[in-house]
Amino acid sequence: MKKVAIALLFVAGVFVAKAQDITVDKIVETYIENIGGQEAWDKVEGMEIKASVNAQGMDIPLTITNLKDGRSAVVVNFQGMIFYQNMFDGEAVWGTNQMTMAAEKGESEDTENTKRAVGEFPGELFTYKEMGYTLELDGEETKEGVECYKLKMTKTPQLIDGEEVDNITYTYIDKESFVPILEEEEIMSGQMKGQISQTLFSDYQEVEGIYMPFSMTQQVEGMGGSEIVIESVKINPEVKDELFTFPEK
Repeated sequence: MKKVAIALLFVAGVFVAKAQDITVDKIVETYIENIGGQEAWDKVEGMEIKASVNAQGMDIPLTITNLKDGRSAVVVNFQGMIFYQNMFDGEAVWGTNQMTMAAEKGESEDTENTKRAVGEFPGELFTYKEMGYTLELDGEETKEGVECYKLKMTKTPQLIDGEEVDNITYTYIDKESFVPILEEEEIMSGQMKGQISQTLFSDYQEVEGIYMPFSMTQQVEGMGGSEIVIESVKINPEVKDELFTFPEK
């Protein structure tokens, strides 16, 4: 595994798009080429990510597993207690109730919304055409001190309180390195409804010929957030089906 500076991603033969005739297709094509290329990413069937998140001064270890078929798992180790969060076995979303420590299935809408996103792996910029999403160049903006292309993606509507609502995300692509540095979307339910959720990406590193951010900060715009620091990534891990399956007993 080799750390690289974002500015070096397009050195020595990596494709650089021409700014004067930039299009959405060229932005996406350059992005994929600069993080390893389509051929390399086509071989990725799943990832197992070891990471830690800083919460209230504590570093909490977690393991994130995502597979191409849509199954996913987040296993958190908090002071020796194991919590399962954002679990999806292909049929239902479930997780650990932190009060009772029992496994509980999520609301039916959560499961339906998760099913609607199956097929986005390894990322929506890879698969948006196959998913039927719309991607537009929505101008240019400076974010985190970086000049960016702003991409607007309209995805399959989400179910919120029994109604379908627009599902729109914005991705800000560094104009020099052509990698995402920020994603934004409006929070559609809960206490933070109407606020803007942000995910910041940095510290791109190489793993088996592909590049990915090793630091991701999740926050609400204008408020503090939590940084997830990746420690290791395993490509195409051997994962037992039992990891994802809801424990009936």
